[in-house]
Amino acid sequence: MKDIFFDLSVRSVRLNLMRSILASIGIVIGVIAISSMGMLGTNMQLQVKDQLSSGADTIVITADAVRAGPPGSGTTSSATGITKTQLNKIKLAAGTTSTIVPIYSTTTEFTYGNVPGRSSVYGIDPDDITKFLTIENGTNIGGINDVLVGSTFATSFNLKIGNRLKIGKDSDESQPILRIVGILAARGMSSDNVNTDNAIIVSDDWYTNQYGGKDEYKQVNVIVKDISTIPDVEAAIDAKLNTDKKTPVVRISDASSRLSGITSSLSSITTFILAIGGISLLVAATSIFNVMMMSVNERIQEIGILLSIGTEKGEVRRMFLYEAIILGILGAGVGGISSLIIGYSVVSYMIGTTEYFFLPESILYVPIGMAIGLVVCILSGLYPAWRASNMDPIDALRAE
Repeated sequence: MKDIFFDLSVRSVRLNLMRSILASIGIVIGVIAISSMGMLGTNMQLQVKDQLSSGADTIVITADAVRAGPPGSGTTSSATGITKTQLNKIKLAAGTTSTIVPIYSTTTEFTYGNVPGRSSVYGIDPDDITKFLTIENGTNIGGINDVLVGSTFATSFNLKIGNRLKIGKDSDESQPILRIVGILAARGMSSDNVNTDNAIIVSDDWYTNQYGGKDEYKQVNVIVKDISTIPDVEAAIDAKLNTDKKTPVVRISDASSRLSGITSSLSSITTFILAIGGISLLVAATSIFNVMMMSVNERIQEIGILLSIGTEKGEVRRMFLYEAIILGILGAGVGGISSLIIGYSVVSYMIGTTEYFFLPESILYVPIGMAIGLVVCILSGLYPAWRASNMDPIDALRAE
């Protein structure tokens, strides 16, 4: 059965089309803000989770207080790293099924040609490199002056196999020159704190010859064969090294603990961004409320006629709520479609990949944003609808 009150609402929207469109634009902007920012935050979390999960089989052990500068620089704290004795205890606790990779690291200046730069340098036993890193081009370190570089590092400086790097300031002629023998595959954000994409990897012997600090490792990675054994291995290492629980010697962490902390931070950022997007919906709510109040004031005599011929208050309320719903559907619909386009562009630009964009966790923000926009419109129309339905018919008919 045709609803005449719905037709009256449609007529009101059409008669005041420009005003209605302007009011709906606020809803459109709000829906886009909430949906796009929600999808951006979710895509960031999914990407980080995916990248960190690749190292889910790795336990990272670091000294409770770490070196403040390069080995031998004199700027050290109370603990200089994982010692050889501690490394032996880690090997005993981890068992024969786990792979132990001790790692030196620092940050240093380098020069390629006449181009200076600064990068992380990791010192690793060449036999351990292929246990957790993938060489995409070239070969593993063979000679003392051979190095590997990360994929981002190689791309940034247009490096190729056979190119040479000078470690240290360009003005220091005594600084060693190293030959690139391999380029590593991209790892992204790694859960084992070894971010090789923009780094230089040298042999452990070269590292300690250059910087000193032999057998004082920045960290030790324990790669377990079965990830279900991680809690047991961590407990065994903790019992071996941290005998005094009040002053632990080493810190032990794995991908799950780091992932939890990072995702928690990203969730907080996403919530904050969504709150900012929600402000635009508050502005839209004010605009819708204003439009609805104007509609009520302009139709006072029409309302008086309807009430005087026996129209129920609920029907008058419904007429104005229909108008708010129409504005909400228009705004939410356009906003939902627009948020897919804009959100896709934002995610592609900010993250660099849309691999996770169409996953349910991401797309879910589109209907959520649309629903919030529609609810805001309905809430904004409640008071004007109530005011219209509670007018005195005689006073309404007298109004000019």
